[in-house]
Amino acid sequence: WFTCSLLLIHRFASLLCLLFLPPVLSSSPRRQWILQRIPVVLPQQTKARPTPQFLNEARLDVASPCDPECHKKAPLPSYWDLRSLLAYETLHSDGQLTETAIGIYGYNPYSSTSPAYSSGSFGKAERSHVRKKRQIFGHDGRFSIAGQSFLLKYPFSVAVKLSTGCSGTLVGDRHVLTAAHCVHDGKNYVKGAQRLRVGFLKLKQRDAQHSSMYLPSNFSNHIEGGPAQYSPPANDKMKFQWIRAKRTHVPKGWIKGNANDIGMDYDYALLELKKPHKRRHMKLGVSPPAQRLPGRRVHFSGFDNDRPGQLVYRFCRAGEETSDLFYQHCDAQPGASGSGVYARMWDGRRRRWERKVIGVFSGHQWVEKKGTSQEFNVAVRITPLKYAQICYWIKGNFVDCREG
Repeated sequence: WFTCSLLLIHRFASLLCLLFLPPVLSSSPRRQWILQRIPVVLPQQTKARPTPQFLNEARLDVASPCDPECHKKAPLPSYWDLRSLLAYETLHSDGQLTETAIGIYGYNPYSSTSPAYSSGSFGKAERSHVRKKRQIFGHDGRFSIAGQSFLLKYPFSVAVKLSTGCSGTLVGDRHVLTAAHCVHDGKNYVKGAQRLRVGFLKLKQRDAQHSSMYLPSNFSNHIEGGPAQYSPPANDKMKFQWIRAKRTHVPKGWIKGNANDIGMDYDYALLELKKPHKRRHMKLGVSPPAQRLPGRRVHFSGFDNDRPGQLVYRFCRAGEETSDLFYQHCDAQPGASGSGVYARMWDGRRRRWERKVIGVFSGHQWVEKKGTSQEFNVAVRITPLKYAQICYWIKGNFVDCREG
């Protein structure tokens, strides 16, 4: 026991040294959020649709035969294609389904998806390798977050669990961003989507003081850059407090029939809760190119199935990218899909560091190409048009959605 304690203390001391290295020692320049003018996506006409059948269980992972090169070779969607892809369905808690056509204003389809971050071509592609262990790439670098002082503290407190088994992220006073496949399988809404609930992790026991013995009070600010793994004690008994969803918005780009073969580009959905959750939420942001992210690093927290009752945080380097997707090797398991992928950069206007959701973790992708297997974990990027759409769903007007 004494030897184990010494090893734990030594490991944690090493982690603290790495975590608390002053940022000024870094040779890389401070990365900043750059606000840009956002196009307008407005609903035009809404009509009733037949009641869904809710046939299949939700799949906690998705698959696509299209690898990064396949996505990059796909033709750019036209203005009319985008109107079709960004049209959306709304599932109401009483079982009614509506479809809404949209108009797009102030958008140049020939410009970069993120003109404010334009700095030439995206970063060079990183070659993928065959992996034997599904969704865990080499050493498992995930962190299990435990203890009330951390689970209920921002940014970990924005992670929620869906009753269909996925994860989600608080992006408004009563809004949750998640993956479309968590509520719709591409053909039909899944079982449980009509009575969808969102779970907020809480402690059964009030006393979580022991967790502060292991972690610094500002651990959430430093863990995001930490190079080492740490799993706090996880013997607290956990429970979820559930809130019903009032509406669920899913873009038609995800729903088969209107989508091209690259439906993963639109694997996102927004849930509106029946009552406010009263927690701090995370702001949306337009996804910068990976090369503009600090260390090319992305972060997300979710409820991986192999760690029941635990919130799991991870970060990793973003690899290849297309205009709509990030490819990366963040360690994850089914259940984490739907998590909000975020970045932490400097807000020059407010003079502070700020985290913003820049994507949605879609899941694992296995591609067979020329007789070899390639694996990726894929996240859907929030482009200016997607930002305009999701922001309108949250705010209910376009005036508050012109900068992102």
